[in-house]
Amino acid sequence: MDPAAKVQLALAIEGLGVDRIETGFPASSASDYEATHLISRQLVKAEFTSFCRAVPSDITTAVSAGGTARHQIQIAATGSDIHLEHKRRISRAEGIREVIGCIEHARSLGISNVSVGIEDASRGPDSLLRELAERSVDAGAHTLVVADTAGALLPGEYGHLISRFRSWVPQSVMIATHCHEDLGLSTANALAGILAGADEVQVTLGGVGERAGNTALEEIAALLAYKQEATGLYSDVNLERMYEVYTLLRDLISLDEPRNKAIFGTYAFSTAAGMHQQGMLRNPATYEFVQPSHFGRERGMFIGRHSGTGVLRRLLSELQIEVDDHALQDLYRSHIVNRKGDCEDMSVVKARLASEFGSATPSPTSITQSGIR
Repeated sequence: MDPAAKVQLALAIEGLGVDRIETGFPASSASDYEATHLISRQLVKAEFTSFCRAVPSDITTAVSAGGTARHQIQIAATGSDIHLEHKRRISRAEGIREVIGCIEHARSLGISNVSVGIEDASRGPDSLLRELAERSVDAGAHTLVVADTAGALLPGEYGHLISRFRSWVPQSVMIATHCHEDLGLSTANALAGILAGADEVQVTLGGVGERAGNTALEEIAALLAYKQEATGLYSDVNLERMYEVYTLLRDLISLDEPRNKAIFGTYAFSTAAGMHQQGMLRNPATYEFVQPSHFGRERGMFIGRHSGTGVLRRLLSELQIEVDDHALQDLYRSHIVNRKGDCEDMSVVKARLASEFGSATPSPTSITQSGIR
């Protein structure tokens, strides 16, 4: 995205009520520098984060771009021996020393909120992670980001890792989760992390991110909204505008909408199965735990070969058309069984029936709305 697009998206995300927005990597390009500069001057409530390597000049550049007010500097730290040996080719002592020096440099420039993003912490030994955490805090770090960079951990494993970090540093130090979707566990791991004592969850809209993606904002938001009693947690992020902002993101980066993804998938709130539709038409709560309206979505009913005659009879009844069982079977074959291609929206089939029987313009199919649980 160019700087103008990043500003547009950042302001839209701020409107959702998130606490902090990452603007980019100012030292990596003129574009990210300009985006950080512009966003820092237009955000009203949210704080913003600049990503930096453990290189003093990166931090100087980030502060030049975004100033110091409400500005968190996140310094990348190396949290595993495999990364130290094969990617960085430095020792543990060198890896820790460069991070400590950069924390001190950021604080000397007036940054009060320094975050240490511990890459590959999920595969790092406690001896390295604990020393890195304790010395970072002693040097002035305010936040530790515990990254499951390769998406390698199970929820129980990640929760235990977070609890160990929580025991190593004072309660005043924030701990953030950073999870990846490689095993399809980024949301489960993030939830395990906050239940184990993490204060913050790093998320992306739609889970957009490296490889299989990151923890999705909408999934964590749904969990906190619908499972508040079970978790003892809540979020005040705006659910209803979330899909609108996700659509903006997709437009800006030319991203196709996934078909079946939770909350934001094209068919996340749609059904074509006959037995499900029978229940849904009577009360959506039969097959719908998360309500689409809470996320700015609409419920969809599709008719295909898995749909039964019951949904067809419902449409005919709404059109005030009476047919016997034999005629119903004929209509079922012609309008559902023998039609080629994908499922059709219920409104399309209803309109076709109305045309066939010379009925008036069909009204929308009614579905009972139930309350949030």
